[in-house]
Amino acid sequence: MYRYIPNTREDQEKMLSVIGVGSIEELFSDIPEDLRLNRDPELPAGMPEPELTAHMRSIASKNVSTADHPCFLGAGAYDHYIPSVVGHVISRSEFYTSYTPYQPEISQGMLQAIFEYQTMICRLTGMDVSNASMYDGATALAEAALMAVRSTGRDRVLVSRGVHPQYREVLKTYAANAGIEIVEIGISCGTTDHDELLAALSGLESSGQSNMDAGTAVPGAVAASKATGGTATGFTTTGGTVTSDMATVGTVTDRTAKGAGTAAVIMQSPNFFGVIEDMEAATALAHEHGTLSVACVDPISLAVIQPPGEYGADIAAGDGQPLGNPLNYGGPHLGFLAAKQNLVRKMPGRIVGQTTDSEGRRGFVLTLQAREQHIRREKAVSNICSNQALNALAATVYLSVMGKQGLKQAAELCLSKSHYAYSKLLETGKFEKVHDAPFFREFVVRAVDEPVEEINRRLLDRGIIGGLALERHYPEMNNCWLVAVTEKRTRQEIDAFVEAAVRGGR
Repeated sequence: MYRYIPNTREDQEKMLSVIGVGSIEELFSDIPEDLRLNRDPELPAGMPEPELTAHMRSIASKNVSTADHPCFLGAGAYDHYIPSVVGHVISRSEFYTSYTPYQPEISQGMLQAIFEYQTMICRLTGMDVSNASMYDGATALAEAALMAVRSTGRDRVLVSRGVHPQYREVLKTYAANAGIEIVEIGISCGTTDHDELLAALSGLESSGQSNMDAGTAVPGAVAASKATGGTATGFTTTGGTVTSDMATVGTVTDRTAKGAGTAAVIMQSPNFFGVIEDMEAATALAHEHGTLSVACVDPISLAVIQPPGEYGADIAAGDGQPLGNPLNYGGPHLGFLAAKQNLVRKMPGRIVGQTTDSEGRRGFVLTLQAREQHIRREKAVSNICSNQALNALAATVYLSVMGKQGLKQAAELCLSKSHYAYSKLLETGKFEKVHDAPFFREFVVRAVDEPVEEINRRLLDRGIIGGLALERHYPEMNNCWLVAVTEKRTRQEIDAFVEAAVRGGR
Protein backbone atom coordinates (compact mmCIF):
# COMPACT_ATOMS: atom_id res chain seq x y z
CA MET A 1 0.00 0.00 0.00
CA TYR A 2 3.02 2.33 -0.08
CA ARG A 3 1.75 3.43 -3.49
CA TYR A 4 -0.97 5.34 -1.61
CA ILE A 5 1.06 6.31 1.48
CA PRO A 6 4.50 6.89 -0.04
CA ASN A 7 6.27 8.37 3.00
CA THR A 8 8.89 6.05 4.52
CA ARG A 9 9.65 6.04 8.23
CA GLU A 10 12.74 8.15 7.50
CA ASP A 11 10.59 10.66 5.60
CA GLN A 12 8.21 10.91 8.54
CA GLU A 13 11.02 11.44 11.05
CA LYS A 14 12.52 14.19 8.89
CA MET A 15 9.19 16.02 8.64
CA LEU A 16 8.57 15.71 12.38
CA SER A 17 12.06 17.08 13.06
CA VAL A 18 11.44 20.11 10.84
CA ILE A 19 8.29 21.08 12.74
CA GLY A 20 9.83 20.27 16.12
CA VAL A 21 7.61 17.35 17.09
CA GLY A 22 8.93 14.07 18.48
CA SER A 23 6.22 11.71 17.21
CA ILE A 24 3.05 11.59 15.16
CA GLU A 25 1.07 11.08 18.37
CA GLU A 26 2.18 14.51 19.59
CA LEU A 27 0.28 16.07 16.69
CA PHE A 28 -2.92 15.03 18.49
CA SER A 29 -1.93 16.25 21.95
CA ASP A 30 -4.78 18.78 22.00
CA ILE A 31 -7.29 15.92 22.00
CA PRO A 32 -8.05 14.74 25.57
CA GLU A 33 -6.63 11.31 26.33
CA ASP A 34 -10.04 9.78 27.07
CA LEU A 35 -11.29 10.79 23.62
CA ARG A 36 -8.43 9.29 21.66
CA LEU A 37 -8.48 5.90 19.99
CA ASN A 38 -5.54 4.29 21.75
CA ARG A 39 -5.39 1.22 19.58
CA ASP A 40 -4.93 0.40 15.94
CA PRO A 41 -8.14 0.77 13.94
CA GLU A 42 -9.83 -2.51 13.07
CA LEU A 43 -9.03 -2.49 9.38
CA PRO A 44 -8.13 -5.43 7.16
CA ALA A 45 -4.55 -5.89 6.10
CA GLY A 46 -3.28 -4.22 2.97
CA MET A 47 -3.61 -5.95 -0.41
CA PRO A 48 -1.40 -6.19 -3.46
CA GLU A 49 -2.69 -3.96 -6.23
CA PRO A 50 -4.17 -6.78 -8.42
CA GLU A 51 -6.17 -8.13 -5.47
CA LEU A 52 -7.23 -4.63 -4.43
CA THR A 53 -8.43 -3.85 -7.96
CA ALA A 54 -10.45 -7.06 -8.08
CA HIS A 55 -11.93 -6.32 -4.65
CA MET A 56 -13.00 -2.81 -5.61
CA ARG A 57 -14.46 -4.10 -8.87
CA SER A 58 -16.56 -6.65 -6.97
CA ILE A 59 -17.93 -3.87 -4.77
CA ALA A 60 -18.68 -1.63 -7.75
CA SER A 61 -20.48 -4.48 -9.52
CA LYS A 62 -23.21 -4.32 -6.87
CA ASN A 63 -24.29 -0.92 -8.18
CA VAL A 64 -27.20 -0.67 -10.59
CA SER A 65 -25.98 1.20 -13.66
CA THR A 66 -27.76 2.52 -16.72
CA ALA A 67 -24.91 0.98 -18.71
CA ASP A 68 -26.51 -2.45 -18.28
CA HIS A 69 -29.99 -1.58 -16.96
CA PRO A 70 -32.31 0.19 -19.44
CA CYS A 71 -33.64 3.22 -17.59
CA PHE A 72 -37.24 4.44 -17.78
CA LEU A 73 -36.91 6.72 -14.75
CA GLY A 74 -36.79 10.46 -15.37
CA ALA A 75 -38.47 13.02 -13.08
CA GLY A 76 -35.74 15.59 -13.67
CA ALA A 77 -32.68 13.43 -14.43
CA TYR A 78 -32.46 11.64 -17.76
CA ASP A 79 -30.39 8.92 -19.39
CA HIS A 80 -29.44 10.65 -22.64
CA TYR A 81 -26.71 9.77 -25.10
CA ILE A 82 -23.38 11.50 -24.36
CA PRO A 83 -20.80 11.65 -27.19
CA SER A 84 -17.44 10.24 -26.04
CA VAL A 85 -15.67 13.48 -26.96
CA VAL A 86 -17.45 15.23 -24.07
CA GLY A 87 -15.57 13.25 -21.43
CA HIS A 88 -12.32 13.60 -23.35
CA VAL A 89 -12.48 17.40 -23.49
CA ILE A 90 -13.60 18.08 -19.92
CA SER A 91 -10.94 15.73 -18.50
CA ARG A 92 -8.14 17.88 -19.86
CA SER A 93 -6.12 19.31 -16.97
CA GLU A 94 -6.65 22.94 -17.98
CA PHE A 95 -10.43 22.47 -17.76
CA TYR A 96 -10.78 20.07 -14.87
CA THR A 97 -12.20 22.44 -12.24
CA SER A 98 -15.71 23.55 -11.35
CA TYR A 99 -14.75 27.12 -10.53
CA THR A 100 -14.99 30.27 -12.60
CA PRO A 101 -11.55 31.94 -12.77
CA TYR A 102 -11.04 35.33 -11.12
CA GLN A 103 -7.85 36.18 -13.02
CA PRO A 104 -8.91 36.67 -16.64
CA GLU A 105 -5.43 37.46 -17.87
CA ILE A 106 -4.35 33.87 -17.19
CA SER A 107 -7.70 32.14 -17.82
CA GLN A 108 -8.70 33.14 -21.32
CA GLY A 109 -9.39 29.57 -22.47
CA MET A 110 -11.81 28.79 -19.65
CA LEU A 111 -13.49 32.17 -19.90
CA GLN A 112 -13.98 31.72 -23.63
CA ALA A 113 -15.56 28.31 -23.02
CA ILE A 114 -17.98 29.85 -20.50
CA PHE A 115 -18.74 32.68 -22.93
CA GLU A 116 -19.56 30.08 -25.58
CA TYR A 117 -21.80 28.29 -23.08
CA GLN A 118 -23.69 31.51 -22.36
CA THR A 119 -24.09 32.14 -26.09
CA MET A 120 -25.50 28.65 -26.68
CA ILE A 121 -27.95 28.94 -23.78
CA CYS A 122 -29.19 32.25 -25.17
CA ARG A 123 -29.65 30.73 -28.62
CA LEU A 124 -31.40 27.69 -27.17
CA THR A 125 -33.81 29.67 -25.00
CA GLY A 126 -34.23 32.70 -27.25
CA MET A 127 -33.25 35.00 -24.37
CA ASP A 128 -30.83 37.95 -24.35
CA VAL A 129 -28.36 37.10 -21.60
CA SER A 130 -27.23 34.04 -19.65
CA ASN A 131 -25.04 33.65 -16.59
CA ALA A 132 -22.18 31.16 -16.27
CA SER A 133 -24.50 28.50 -14.73
CA MET A 134 -26.06 27.63 -11.38
CA TYR A 135 -25.93 24.56 -9.16
CA ASP A 136 -28.92 22.76 -10.71
CA GLY A 137 -32.41 23.32 -12.02
CA ALA A 138 -33.92 23.82 -8.57
CA THR A 139 -31.51 26.58 -7.52
CA ALA A 140 -31.75 28.18 -10.96
CA LEU A 141 -35.52 28.39 -10.60
CA ALA A 142 -35.31 29.73 -7.04
CA GLU A 143 -32.80 32.37 -8.13
CA ALA A 144 -35.13 33.27 -11.00
CA ALA A 145 -37.87 33.94 -8.45
CA LEU A 146 -35.50 36.11 -6.41
CA MET A 147 -34.59 38.00 -9.60
CA ALA A 148 -38.27 38.73 -10.16
CA VAL A 149 -38.74 39.89 -6.57
CA ARG A 150 -35.71 42.20 -6.79
CA SER A 151 -36.78 43.58 -10.16
CA THR A 152 -40.40 44.32 -9.24
CA GLY A 153 -40.11 45.15 -5.55
CA ARG A 154 -42.98 42.74 -4.90
CA ASP A 155 -43.00 39.80 -2.51
CA ARG A 156 -45.49 37.30 -3.92
CA VAL A 157 -44.70 34.49 -6.36
CA LEU A 158 -47.22 32.21 -8.06
CA VAL A 159 -45.92 28.75 -8.95
CA SER A 160 -47.75 25.94 -10.70
CA ARG A 161 -48.05 22.55 -9.00
CA GLY A 162 -46.94 21.19 -12.35
CA VAL A 163 -43.44 22.42 -11.52
CA HIS A 164 -41.05 19.72 -10.25
CA PRO A 165 -41.95 19.07 -6.56
CA GLN A 166 -38.33 19.31 -5.43
CA TYR A 167 -37.90 22.59 -7.30
CA ARG A 168 -40.91 23.93 -5.40
CA GLU A 169 -39.45 22.76 -2.09
CA VAL A 170 -36.17 24.56 -2.81
CA LEU A 171 -38.14 27.67 -3.80
CA LYS A 172 -40.02 27.58 -0.49
CA THR A 173 -36.72 27.20 1.37
CA TYR A 174 -35.28 30.26 -0.37
CA ALA A 175 -38.45 32.23 0.34
CA ALA A 176 -38.94 31.18 3.97
CA ASN A 177 -36.71 33.81 5.57
CA ALA A 178 -36.84 36.38 2.79
CA GLY A 179 -40.39 37.56 3.41
CA ILE A 180 -41.58 36.08 0.11
CA GLU A 181 -45.02 34.50 -0.15
CA ILE A 182 -45.27 31.41 -2.36
CA VAL A 183 -48.73 30.62 -3.73
CA GLU A 184 -49.21 27.32 -5.54
CA ILE A 185 -51.60 27.12 -8.49
CA GLY A 186 -53.46 23.86 -9.00
CA ILE A 187 -53.46 21.55 -12.00
CA SER A 188 -56.30 20.24 -14.14
CA CYS A 189 -56.01 17.66 -16.92
CA GLY A 190 -52.26 17.62 -16.35
CA THR A 191 -51.73 21.33 -16.97
CA THR A 192 -51.82 24.48 -14.87
CA ASP A 193 -55.36 25.63 -14.08
CA HIS A 194 -55.53 28.96 -15.91
CA ASP A 195 -58.77 29.98 -14.17
CA GLU A 196 -57.06 29.54 -10.82
CA LEU A 197 -54.04 31.44 -12.12
CA LEU A 198 -56.26 34.30 -13.29
CA ALA A 199 -58.01 34.36 -9.93
CA ALA A 200 -54.69 34.56 -8.11
CA LEU A 201 -53.50 37.39 -10.34
CA SER A 202 -56.80 39.26 -10.01
CA GLY A 203 -57.26 38.75 -6.29
CA LEU A 204 -60.50 36.80 -6.83
CA GLU A 205 -61.60 33.46 -5.45
CA SER A 206 -60.97 30.56 -7.79
CA SER A 207 -64.00 29.22 -9.64
CA GLY A 208 -62.48 25.75 -9.47
CA GLN A 209 -62.91 25.37 -13.22
CA SER A 210 -60.14 25.02 -15.77
CA ASN A 211 -60.07 26.97 -19.01
CA MET A 212 -58.27 23.98 -20.56
CA ASP A 213 -61.59 22.29 -21.32
CA ALA A 214 -62.18 19.88 -24.16
CA GLY A 215 -61.33 21.41 -27.47
CA THR A 216 -59.20 24.24 -26.12
CA ALA A 217 -56.21 24.88 -28.38
CA VAL A 218 -52.69 24.64 -27.03
CA PRO A 219 -50.56 26.87 -29.28
CA GLY A 220 -46.87 26.20 -29.61
CA ALA A 221 -47.18 22.55 -28.65
CA VAL A 222 -45.25 19.62 -30.03
CA ALA A 223 -47.02 17.26 -32.37
CA ALA A 224 -47.29 14.85 -29.50
CA SER A 225 -50.23 12.88 -30.83
CA LYS A 226 -48.01 11.19 -33.40
CA ALA A 227 -45.27 8.74 -32.55
CA THR A 228 -43.22 9.84 -35.53
CA GLY A 229 -42.05 13.11 -33.94
CA GLY A 230 -41.99 16.59 -35.44
CA THR A 231 -43.42 19.94 -34.40
CA ALA A 232 -46.77 21.63 -34.81
CA THR A 233 -49.20 24.00 -33.14
CA GLY A 234 -52.89 23.92 -32.31
CA PHE A 235 -53.24 20.74 -30.28
CA THR A 236 -56.27 20.17 -28.11
CA THR A 237 -56.66 18.83 -24.62
CA THR A 238 -59.61 16.60 -23.77
CA GLY A 239 -60.57 13.87 -21.37
CA GLY A 240 -60.01 13.07 -17.73
CA THR A 241 -59.15 15.44 -14.94
CA VAL A 242 -56.52 15.13 -12.24
CA THR A 243 -57.63 17.10 -9.22
CA SER A 244 -55.13 18.89 -7.02
CA ASP A 245 -54.75 19.63 -3.35
CA MET A 246 -54.41 23.25 -2.33
CA ALA A 247 -50.95 24.55 -1.66
CA THR A 248 -49.32 24.22 1.73
CA VAL A 249 -47.69 27.64 1.60
CA GLY A 250 -50.56 29.69 0.22
CA THR A 251 -53.75 29.19 -1.78
CA VAL A 252 -55.90 31.22 -4.11
CA THR A 253 -59.10 30.99 -2.10
CA ASP A 254 -57.73 32.39 1.14
CA ARG A 255 -56.04 35.44 -0.35
CA THR A 256 -57.33 38.72 -1.75
CA ALA A 257 -54.07 40.43 -2.65
CA LYS A 258 -54.21 42.06 -6.06
CA GLY A 259 -52.07 40.98 -9.01
CA ALA A 260 -50.05 44.15 -8.54
CA GLY A 261 -48.41 42.49 -5.55
CA THR A 262 -47.24 39.50 -7.57
CA ALA A 263 -43.62 39.45 -8.72
CA ALA A 264 -43.74 36.42 -11.00
CA VAL A 265 -45.71 33.54 -12.40
CA ILE A 266 -43.60 30.36 -12.60
CA MET A 267 -44.58 27.50 -14.89
CA GLN A 268 -42.70 24.52 -16.28
CA SER A 269 -43.03 23.11 -19.78
CA PRO A 270 -42.83 20.23 -20.32
CA ASN A 271 -44.08 20.07 -16.75
CA PHE A 272 -43.30 17.39 -14.17
CA PHE A 273 -45.77 15.04 -15.87
CA GLY A 274 -44.14 15.57 -19.26
CA VAL A 275 -47.19 17.53 -20.45
CA ILE A 276 -46.64 20.59 -22.61
CA GLU A 277 -48.15 23.71 -21.06
CA ASP A 278 -49.74 26.62 -22.91
CA MET A 279 -46.85 28.93 -22.02
CA GLU A 280 -47.84 31.58 -24.54
CA ALA A 281 -51.25 32.08 -22.91
CA ALA A 282 -49.81 31.98 -19.38
CA THR A 283 -47.13 34.53 -20.24
CA ALA A 284 -49.70 36.85 -21.79
CA LEU A 285 -51.87 36.48 -18.69
CA ALA A 286 -48.95 37.37 -16.42
CA HIS A 287 -48.00 40.40 -18.49
CA GLU A 288 -51.62 41.63 -18.57
CA HIS A 289 -51.39 41.87 -14.78
CA GLY A 290 -47.97 43.53 -14.75
CA THR A 291 -46.22 40.37 -13.56
CA LEU A 292 -43.00 38.78 -14.79
CA SER A 293 -43.15 35.38 -16.46
CA VAL A 294 -40.61 32.72 -15.43
CA ALA A 295 -40.36 29.66 -17.67
CA CYS A 296 -38.77 26.46 -16.37
CA VAL A 297 -37.79 24.52 -19.47
CA ASP A 298 -36.05 21.35 -20.57
CA PRO A 299 -33.08 22.04 -22.89
CA ILE A 300 -33.56 19.00 -25.14
CA SER A 301 -37.22 19.84 -25.73
CA LEU A 302 -36.30 23.30 -27.00
CA ALA A 303 -35.13 21.72 -30.24
CA VAL A 304 -38.78 21.04 -31.13
CA ILE A 305 -40.82 23.24 -28.77
CA GLN A 306 -41.20 27.01 -28.92
CA PRO A 307 -38.43 28.58 -26.76
CA PRO A 308 -39.24 31.01 -23.92
CA GLY A 309 -37.92 34.04 -25.78
CA GLU A 310 -40.46 33.55 -28.56
CA TYR A 311 -43.50 33.56 -26.28
CA GLY A 312 -42.22 36.53 -24.28
CA ALA A 313 -40.97 35.00 -21.03
CA ASP A 314 -38.88 37.37 -18.94
CA ILE A 315 -36.68 34.71 -17.32
CA ALA A 316 -35.87 31.15 -18.38
CA ALA A 317 -34.40 28.55 -16.04
CA GLY A 318 -33.84 24.83 -16.05
CA ASP A 319 -31.52 21.90 -15.45
CA GLY A 320 -28.73 21.31 -17.95
CA GLN A 321 -28.08 17.69 -16.95
CA PRO A 322 -29.52 16.34 -20.24
CA LEU A 323 -26.81 18.25 -22.10
CA GLY A 324 -23.87 15.86 -21.87
CA ASN A 325 -23.92 15.25 -18.12
CA PRO A 326 -24.33 11.69 -16.77
CA LEU A 327 -26.76 10.72 -14.03
CA ASN A 328 -24.07 10.04 -11.37
CA TYR A 329 -26.57 8.97 -8.71
CA GLY A 330 -28.15 12.42 -8.61
CA GLY A 331 -25.35 14.84 -9.38
CA PRO A 332 -23.57 16.99 -10.02
CA HIS A 333 -25.88 18.86 -12.36
CA LEU A 334 -25.85 22.40 -13.68
CA GLY A 335 -28.61 24.94 -13.72
CA PHE A 336 -29.02 27.40 -16.57
CA LEU A 337 -30.49 30.86 -16.12
CA ALA A 338 -31.21 33.33 -18.91
CA ALA A 339 -33.20 36.54 -19.04
CA LYS A 340 -34.09 39.64 -20.99
CA GLN A 341 -31.38 42.28 -21.21
CA ASN A 342 -33.16 44.72 -18.89
CA LEU A 343 -32.87 42.22 -16.02
CA VAL A 344 -29.13 41.55 -16.34
CA ARG A 345 -28.13 43.61 -13.29
CA LYS A 346 -30.48 41.56 -11.12
CA MET A 347 -29.01 38.26 -12.33
CA PRO A 348 -27.05 36.14 -9.82
CA GLY A 349 -23.74 34.38 -10.36
CA ARG A 350 -20.92 35.00 -12.80
CA ILE A 351 -21.28 36.54 -16.25
CA VAL A 352 -18.45 36.36 -18.76
CA GLY A 353 -18.24 39.20 -21.26
CA GLN A 354 -16.26 39.78 -24.43
CA THR A 355 -13.94 42.78 -24.74
CA THR A 356 -10.75 43.97 -26.45
CA ASP A 357 -7.40 44.67 -24.82
CA SER A 358 -5.21 47.76 -25.27
CA GLU A 359 -3.85 46.28 -28.49
CA GLY A 360 -7.27 45.57 -29.94
CA ARG A 361 -7.18 41.83 -29.38
CA ARG A 362 -10.31 39.88 -28.46
CA GLY A 363 -10.48 38.91 -24.81
CA PHE A 364 -12.86 37.71 -22.11
CA VAL A 365 -13.51 39.03 -18.60
CA LEU A 366 -15.92 38.59 -15.72
CA THR A 367 -18.29 41.49 -16.23
CA LEU A 368 -20.86 43.35 -14.12
CA GLN A 369 -19.11 42.14 -10.98
CA ALA A 370 -20.59 44.92 -8.86
CA ARG A 371 -23.62 42.61 -8.47
CA GLU A 372 -21.57 39.90 -6.74
CA GLN A 373 -20.85 39.07 -3.13
CA HIS A 374 -17.06 39.40 -3.34
CA ILE A 375 -17.62 43.12 -4.00
CA ARG A 376 -21.06 44.01 -2.63
CA ARG A 377 -20.95 41.64 0.35
CA GLU A 378 -24.38 41.50 2.00
CA LYS A 379 -25.84 43.81 -0.67
CA ALA A 380 -25.06 41.38 -3.47
CA VAL A 381 -27.90 40.15 -5.65
CA SER A 382 -27.16 36.58 -4.54
CA ASN A 383 -24.96 34.60 -2.17
CA ILE A 384 -24.19 31.95 -4.77
CA CYS A 385 -20.40 32.02 -4.95
CA SER A 386 -19.44 29.13 -7.21
CA ASN A 387 -21.02 27.70 -10.30
CA GLN A 388 -20.84 24.43 -12.17
CA ALA A 389 -18.28 25.46 -14.79
CA LEU A 390 -17.09 21.91 -15.50
CA ASN A 391 -20.65 20.74 -16.05
CA ALA A 392 -21.35 23.82 -18.15
CA LEU A 393 -18.29 22.94 -20.23
CA ALA A 394 -19.72 19.46 -20.77
CA ALA A 395 -22.96 21.07 -21.95
CA THR A 396 -21.00 23.34 -24.30
CA VAL A 397 -19.09 20.45 -25.84
CA TYR A 398 -22.30 18.43 -26.15
CA LEU A 399 -24.17 21.23 -27.93
CA SER A 400 -21.18 21.89 -30.20
CA VAL A 401 -20.91 18.23 -31.20
CA MET A 402 -24.65 17.61 -31.60
CA GLY A 403 -25.35 20.82 -33.47
CA LYS A 404 -28.83 22.09 -34.31
CA GLN A 405 -29.77 19.03 -36.37
CA GLY A 406 -28.34 16.52 -33.90
CA LEU A 407 -30.22 18.09 -31.00
CA LYS A 408 -33.43 18.13 -33.02
CA GLN A 409 -32.96 14.48 -33.95
CA ALA A 410 -32.44 13.54 -30.29
CA ALA A 411 -35.59 15.45 -29.32
CA GLU A 412 -37.66 13.86 -32.08
CA LEU A 413 -36.47 10.39 -31.06
CA CYS A 414 -37.47 11.13 -27.45
CA LEU A 415 -40.85 12.23 -28.74
CA SER A 416 -41.52 9.24 -30.98
CA LYS A 417 -40.14 6.58 -28.62
CA SER A 418 -42.04 7.90 -25.60
CA HIS A 419 -45.29 7.81 -27.59
CA TYR A 420 -44.51 4.30 -28.77
CA ALA A 421 -44.03 3.14 -25.16
CA TYR A 422 -47.18 5.00 -24.08
CA SER A 423 -49.34 3.34 -26.73
CA LYS A 424 -47.87 -0.10 -25.99
CA LEU A 425 -48.65 0.20 -22.27
CA LEU A 426 -52.24 1.28 -22.97
CA GLU A 427 -52.72 -1.59 -25.44
CA THR A 428 -52.10 -4.12 -22.67
CA GLY A 429 -55.23 -3.06 -20.80
CA LYS A 430 -53.20 -3.07 -17.59
CA PHE A 431 -52.67 0.69 -17.68
CA GLU A 432 -55.00 3.60 -18.35
CA LYS A 433 -54.38 7.14 -19.52
CA VAL A 434 -54.36 9.95 -16.99
CA HIS A 435 -53.80 13.06 -19.10
CA ASP A 436 -55.18 13.42 -22.61
CA ALA A 437 -52.66 16.11 -23.51
CA PRO A 438 -49.51 16.48 -25.64
CA PHE A 439 -46.34 15.34 -23.89
CA PHE A 440 -42.62 15.18 -24.48
CA ARG A 441 -40.31 12.29 -23.43
CA GLU A 442 -42.29 11.59 -20.27
CA PHE A 443 -45.87 10.53 -19.58
CA VAL A 444 -48.20 9.37 -16.82
CA VAL A 445 -50.27 6.18 -16.77
CA ARG A 446 -52.26 4.57 -13.97
CA ALA A 447 -51.73 0.89 -13.18
CA VAL A 448 -55.04 -0.96 -13.04
CA ASP A 449 -54.30 -4.25 -11.29
CA GLU A 450 -51.28 -3.81 -9.00
CA PRO A 451 -49.26 -1.14 -7.16
CA VAL A 452 -46.64 0.58 -9.27
CA GLU A 453 -44.07 -0.07 -6.53
CA GLU A 454 -44.56 -3.80 -7.13
CA ILE A 455 -44.16 -3.27 -10.88
CA ASN A 456 -40.92 -1.39 -10.28
CA ARG A 457 -39.59 -4.21 -8.09
CA ARG A 458 -40.39 -6.76 -10.77
CA LEU A 459 -38.73 -4.64 -13.44
CA LEU A 460 -35.58 -4.26 -11.36
CA ASP A 461 -35.44 -8.03 -10.90
CA ARG A 462 -35.45 -8.21 -14.70
CA GLY A 463 -32.63 -5.69 -15.01
CA ILE A 464 -34.83 -2.70 -15.93
CA ILE A 465 -35.17 0.58 -14.02
CA GLY A 466 -38.85 1.52 -13.87
CA GLY A 467 -40.64 4.85 -13.55
CA LEU A 468 -41.59 7.03 -10.59
CA ALA A 469 -44.58 6.36 -8.34
CA LEU A 470 -46.27 9.78 -8.42
CA GLU A 471 -48.34 9.30 -5.28
CA ARG A 472 -45.18 10.05 -3.32
CA HIS A 473 -45.32 13.68 -4.49
CA TYR A 474 -48.99 14.00 -5.46
CA PRO A 475 -51.18 12.07 -2.98
CA GLU A 476 -54.23 12.52 -5.21
CA MET A 477 -52.53 10.64 -8.07
CA ASN A 478 -53.16 7.17 -6.70
CA ASN A 479 -51.14 4.40 -8.39
CA CYS A 480 -49.94 6.72 -11.16
CA TRP A 481 -46.62 6.02 -12.85
CA LEU A 482 -44.32 8.61 -14.44
CA VAL A 483 -42.33 6.97 -17.25
CA ALA A 484 -39.47 8.56 -19.21
CA VAL A 485 -38.20 7.33 -22.59
CA THR A 486 -35.11 8.94 -24.07
CA GLU A 487 -33.49 8.55 -27.48
CA LYS A 488 -31.22 5.80 -26.06
CA ARG A 489 -34.03 3.29 -25.61
CA THR A 490 -34.37 0.77 -28.40
CA ARG A 491 -37.58 -0.85 -29.62
CA GLN A 492 -36.42 -4.12 -28.09
CA GLU A 493 -35.83 -2.45 -24.70
CA ILE A 494 -39.23 -0.74 -24.78
CA ASP A 495 -41.00 -3.98 -25.73
CA ALA A 496 -39.18 -5.84 -22.94
CA PHE A 497 -40.12 -3.05 -20.51
CA VAL A 498 -43.81 -3.29 -21.43
CA GLU A 499 -43.81 -7.09 -21.24
CA ALA A 500 -42.06 -7.12 -17.86
CA ALA A 501 -44.39 -4.42 -16.54
CA VAL A 502 -47.41 -6.53 -17.43
CA ARG A 503 -46.35 -10.17 -17.05
CA GLY A 504 -42.88 -10.17 -15.55
CA GLY A 505 -41.09 -10.76 -18.82
CA ARG A 506 -40.03 -14.03 -20.37
